[in-house]
Amino acid sequence: MRRSIATVGAVVLGLATLLPGVAQAAPDPSIPGLSLADQVSLAAGIPVAPKAAPGTKPAGPNPFLSMPVDASKVDYSGWATYLKKQASAKAAARLKAQGAPSAEAKAAAAIVVDEDEPDGTFGSNESPATAQLVQNFGTGSRQNSAIRILGSLDPEVATPAFRAPTPEDDGSIPLAGDTGIGSGAKGIATEAQIGDGPHGSAGTGTNDFDFYRLTATAGQTLTVDTDTPTGDLDTLVAVYTPDGTIVASNDDSDGFDSYLTWSVPAAGTYYVIVAAYSGLPADPFDPASGDGGASEGPYKVTISATSADSDYFAVQLKPGDVLGASLKGAPAYLTVYDTDPREVHGSRQNATFIYPMDSKLPGNGPIATDYVATKAGWHYLGVAQGNGGYDITVEAYRPPLQGDRPTQTLFLDFDGARVNTGVFGGTGNVTLSPFSAFVAKWGIPRAQENALVDAVIESVTESLKADLAASGLNSRFKLKILNSRDHADPWGQKNVSRVIIGGTIAESGIGTIGIAQSIDPGNFETEETALVLQDVLSDPAGGPASLNTYLTDASDRVAFVGQAVGNVTAHEAGHFFGDWHTDNSDAIANLMDSGGANFDVLFGVGPDGVGGTADDTDVDFVADAFSPAEGFIGTEDTLGRIVFGVTS
Repeated sequence: MRRSIATVGAVVLGLATLLPGVAQAAPDPSIPGLSLADQVSLAAGIPVAPKAAPGTKPAGPNPFLSMPVDASKVDYSGWATYLKKQASAKAAARLKAQGAPSAEAKAAAAIVVDEDEPDGTFGSNESPATAQLVQNFGTGSRQNSAIRILGSLDPEVATPAFRAPTPEDDGSIPLAGDTGIGSGAKGIATEAQIGDGPHGSAGTGTNDFDFYRLTATAGQTLTVDTDTPTGDLDTLVAVYTPDGTIVASNDDSDGFDSYLTWSVPAAGTYYVIVAAYSGLPADPFDPASGDGGASEGPYKVTISATSADSDYFAVQLKPGDVLGASLKGAPAYLTVYDTDPREVHGSRQNATFIYPMDSKLPGNGPIATDYVATKAGWHYLGVAQGNGGYDITVEAYRPPLQGDRPTQTLFLDFDGARVNTGVFGGTGNVTLSPFSAFVAKWGIPRAQENALVDAVIESVTESLKADLAASGLNSRFKLKILNSRDHADPWGQKNVSRVIIGGTIAESGIGTIGIAQSIDPGNFETEETALVLQDVLSDPAGGPASLNTYLTDASDRVAFVGQAVGNVTAHEAGHFFGDWHTDNSDAIANLMDSGGANFDVLFGVGPDGVGGTADDTDVDFVADAFSPAEGFIGTEDTLGRIVFGVTS
């Protein structure tokens, strides 16, 4: 039974996470061809797409780097598993290409910091407030920029009591079987079956669910562990509050079993569901509210609520320091808190395969995290959710462009280009149509083409240059933005990255709206490419990702199309300057909001639902929750993460 993908104080399914206190988005009944049950899952950040076979690369472009048209067709869990499997090899290849020592040699040379909490105990370094201070770590000339932290998690261990399965029907919150956890028992184990209830394939066919009731106190760790020894059942587990809100979930795509650990935020009653992947109910109070067709079979499950152990270590960083950490050992969770302290990058995965070859950040363990500091002071590394020893590699770097010349240049290429889309998972060397080929599809006369290009440039410049400079975070911020209409093509020169604004899915061989070459915290690789394809954006009105859907006779078409294309362009450049995706379903509009839904927010459509009118919104790089579907926890300062990497 695998120990992967869980959460500290957040919602998790496979790679789906929600922060506590953040309202779930309501399902959108207008989504064609998608059941209400699947809409509810997607609104909670839970994938529903068909999965790739365990251990294989999922179809389509990498969703961490791209802007998918339809989130319901993206195998987020499969991609996370694939990235994790490839990460160590990519990390070793990066070090070799850089002529750097191997990860093992670097670990042997690093300063070792031993946890000072006595082995076999917990309670002395459980939070940022009580973190163990690590002295003399940092990027200064007399500091150690690479350390190894060795320690052990020693939580309460419960021996589960075996219980008989709950008689059917236990397919809803009101019908949940009582585990006794919280009223004497610490944990239970049982064997049951998905499919034997009245709504399984032999009954109504709307899917069978098994609910379990328990009580827990604040700070306890709730653990749910399934095993499917035989059959085709691919389990999914989730935790509900009494009002039916999903607060934690897990689908382990590396096989059919699930494993969830969740830090209970408040004392109360909770409900655990065991169901099949893509088989959650639309209404947890209605056992007949599934959509049918999910897998069935026997399973074993262990559920427990116990006192937890977590360990925190404090390190001092300067503004612009680029922190990377990778974890080996028992813990399932690695996180970073800023000076507030606020959680800024919690992880139970290793997605460093996405880093470019020039990145120096570590990625040789099964779990990794990164952060770019915006303030001077104590920052906090934490580990949690496990029982046993751990070894954390921690490294810090200054942005490589600091003191370098020439200035980072961003080239906006509207002319179409001959480009190797193989770097994005495409078909190889292709020719992409110019931006001009799409202007008329938005009802914009050719005579206004220059005005539209001006509007795109203005949008990108405001987002990536004016706003970052105005933030005041980095007095050395410097970015040159050139374009193919007004300047010679500088691609191939030192410190020039580009965004190609043109082309189609058919031409590129990549099923996306936009895609970047990497996610590069610190901007170690300064010569990268991103694409912003124009076919979906210029499709006839109707689809949520088409700009024509938001255009009417009341629209200033040039202003809106320029703003929206500029926002997507800034989004893709944001990736290769260091940003991950943020939550596209919460109340915060962010240029790094993931694709797949709610495109009107990213495009800047105002409350009237029409683009190019007075109430359009200015979407910027701001602080926001990470994308629920991609598995990171905390608040991502999307401006702070990129403003120091583009420096002089």
